[in-house]
Amino acid sequence: MQATCEVNYSRFLRVLPDCDTQDLCFEFTVGANLSYRITITEAARYTTSLMVEQLNAHTPAYLKPSMIVRLYHDARMAEVISSQNTGAFAPSYDYPNRNMRQRNEKQMVNQFLGEWLQFCLKHRPKVASEA
Repeated sequence: MQATCEVNYSRFLRVLPDCDTQDLCFEFTVGANLSYRITITEAARYTTSLMVEQLNAHTPAYLKPSMIVRLYHDARMAEVISSQNTGAFAPSYDYPNRNMRQRNEKQMVNQFLGEWLQFCLKHRPKVASEA
């Protein structure tokens, strides 16, 4: 999982022109109806917290991907802290469990983040920043 987080960090640096200013918001548009927003919610010397969410008026909220990601600048890693408002992830889960999480749920959401970032890099989205 460490390798996934390291690659995700380098992808974030390529996608975001500035990732250390709190309250900065970036909107990405890919195609006609696909938009995402990344909002920097916390910025500190060694970490930055981001909210990543899909913007689409025609999709119910529970189907829109959303996650909180923390960038660790000293370790050069990006880790999903929360996804779909589920709270923090344990390194692994017994299965079955009360919340029906997969054994490797943390790894899976970090892989999803990597695929999404790769998608953004491949399609070179238009980026609009808001302060």
